[in-house]
Amino acid sequence: MTFDPVESGFVASLARPGGNLTRLSTVNPDAGAKRVELIQEVMPRISRLAVLRNPTNSGSRFPLKETEAGTKRLGIRPQILEARSLDDLEDAFRAATKEQANALIVLADALFFAQRGRLGNLGIKHRLPAMFDDAQSVDAGGLVSYGASLTDLFRRAAGYVDKILKGARPADLPVEQPMKFELIVNLKTAKQIGLTIPPNVLVRADKVIK
Repeated sequence: MTFDPVESGFVASLARPGGNLTRLSTVNPDAGAKRVELIQEVMPRISRLAVLRNPTNSGSRFPLKETEAGTKRLGIRPQILEARSLDDLEDAFRAATKEQANALIVLADALFFAQRGRLGNLGIKHRLPAMFDDAQSVDAGGLVSYGASLTDLFRRAAGYVDKILKGARPADLPVEQPMKFELIVNLKTAKQIGLTIPPNVLVRADKVIK
């Protein structure tokens, strides 16, 4: 799985991968904008949204574009923050606080995933609601996540393996986008940063951490 297998050069196209590789992708053109919508539901008065990305990760360009489109549609001012290393994370949160960002969206990246506990703690320290694309980051202290269900992706991956073992060519199997998404909310974190999660968000959550 990768954020954008075409842009990353793994496959020629989603419909016709080519070569000897196919996969299930976490890419969905609506996910970035959906996260912005969810943040606005959590904080209806939000006016400025920080977006954290790793500029060395070429795969972050697609979700950044979609996230910016979502902020534009909802009239929210985006603040793009960059972190290339562990040392940059604290500075990014300070910059978001200085510019009075109401919340933060963290774009998927290996560095951010490895430092999910630190990111969760920084969000609490700066009282900055943070949204992620993976449930593990919310388990580690993030406020909320919205992303593809890994359980569903793994189940569907087993079907691809079965097809290939029966003679199907990977080049002929389209790269499928996620079909099931999960919304995870951490009420413990919400309490620590003094935020009340609206009932209409909680009722739609697939998992609530208390």
